[in-house]
Amino acid sequence: MGKKVKNKDLAERLGVSSTLVSLVLNNKADQHGIRKDTQEKVLALARQMGYFDLLKDGNEVSPVEEKPGVIGMIVPSLHDQFVYEITPFLQKAFASIGVGFSVITKDPDDRRYNRLIGAFRKFYSGLILVGEAADDYTIRSLRSTGYPFVLLEKCVRMLRLNTVCTDMSEGSQRVADHIEKLGYKNILTVTYANSLINDRVVIDMLRDALGRKTGINKPVNVELDNQIVSSDIDFSQLEKYMRPPHSADVMIILHSDLVYRIMAFLRKKNLRVPQDIALISMEEGIGFDLMFTPVTSLKKPFTGMALKVANMIWSEVKNSGNGKYKRQVNITPELVIRNSCGTI
Repeated sequence: MGKKVKNKDLAERLGVSSTLVSLVLNNKADQHGIRKDTQEKVLALARQMGYFDLLKDGNEVSPVEEKPGVIGMIVPSLHDQFVYEITPFLQKAFASIGVGFSVITKDPDDRRYNRLIGAFRKFYSGLILVGEAADDYTIRSLRSTGYPFVLLEKCVRMLRLNTVCTDMSEGSQRVADHIEKLGYKNILTVTYANSLINDRVVIDMLRDALGRKTGINKPVNVELDNQIVSSDIDFSQLEKYMRPPHSADVMIILHSDLVYRIMAFLRKKNLRVPQDIALISMEEGIGFDLMFTPVTSLKKPFTGMALKVANMIWSEVKNSGNGKYKRQVNITPELVIRNSCGTI
């Protein structure tokens, strides 16, 4: 049997009183008005430190009801860069609290997918819906039955739901501040034509942030066609803005996979990054730090997001989807500065 975890050990780690920890572990927190997020932190740390395991070893029963099981995460595609990056952090977060974790791809057939939603309730204790996997039908269906779920990188403004998102407003402000510091005037924002509807919010955030800077011209948005079989893109759409009268100083690219293609075309045109045009990505990509010109990018806070999601969905499961508080958490991304923006 391991060393017994005491209330004061948990209290010291969390910076709270031993009395508060005792009330949470004895299922009396609600009676004394202790906030749900504080309860979650106490219970999550208790799990991580083996508090409940030691009770089981001693044949003791915890007053706090535990509902371990498997959490499912429905994603739009396994090829999604965000899904690829955050999955290991989520696996680690759920493993630390003794909960299973599984990833499911959203079925492209809406009718078949809608039927599967009912089946998911039987197999999973709760669901995480990522991005476009959180469509209106799925949200309404889960919400109407009180099923535990959390939205990840998806915000529904009209409803009070548990959501965890990257704070792209603050991220856009950090990009704008850095561009102002470097003295650039003419900016291109670049995205895919078929993702413009989803990207419009971020593009507007960038425009607002840049618009508050003196001496910076209104950015021009370029939409590139990604429905091409080959790896080529129509570079002429960008080329005309790199010549007078616009003469772009810097490109802000919204998708990490688009960065690789644009960098390849710039090399074909013998254009240097950052000497001829600087480049900043709104997403971190695999190997950005190892490219011929390392790419400056916004890096999403995967560790913080994973921990928030894990604690939030576990709280929802514990309360059978009827938790009193619904929280919208936005976490600020980090601007990782490398050579491509012209800083070094």
